[in-house]
Amino acid sequence: MSFIRPFAVLFFALFALAPLSAQAAEDDGYEKNEVLDAAKNFFGETSEGLASVIEKAFADHGKPNAIIVGEEASGAFFVGARYGEGELQTRSGINRKLYWQGPSLGFDWGGNASKVFTLIYHLSDPEELFQRFPGVDGSLYVVGGVGLNYQESSGIILAPIRTGVGLRAGANVGYLHYTKEKHLNPF
Repeated sequence: MSFIRPFAVLFFALFALAPLSAQAAEDDGYEKNEVLDAAKNFFGETSEGLASVIEKAFADHGKPNAIIVGEEASGAFFVGARYGEGELQTRSGINRKLYWQGPSLGFDWGGNASKVFTLIYHLSDPEELFQRFPGVDGSLYVVGGVGLNYQESSGIILAPIRTGVGLRAGANVGYLHYTKEKHLNPF
């Protein structure tokens, strides 16, 4: 009987602690109120549209473990390009400058300038971000608006939230390439 007891203790410890470690990993993400407050501070105003897109991202993917705050400009006449720069901020305290650029193709015309607040899911190492993320985007800017889309590559999900001004309408497919240096070539 004393021979079985150490195995029973080990078995209980392994299975009893498993949910705690899973919960601890989940707790590494930003809370919804932290993201909403940071987005309000970044965008400079509170809007019902901003709160609803953040609610949607949390409902779809849970807690992000990193964010990007930045600005971008884009334009298109069937073929388009987007350029941006910002700062990556991880839940673990890493901050670093980064850039993004990418082409697009679709029924899309016009131009816009946007502030971008990107929620990042499943990023275990900031170096993993420096790759291409494909996506589909639809826009209708007459003066301003708030938009959300998703991009995914290698298990990492990006949820850029954009608010901007300009004259732009359409839908397109393309990708964004995140880099450590600024590039003029969108490819």
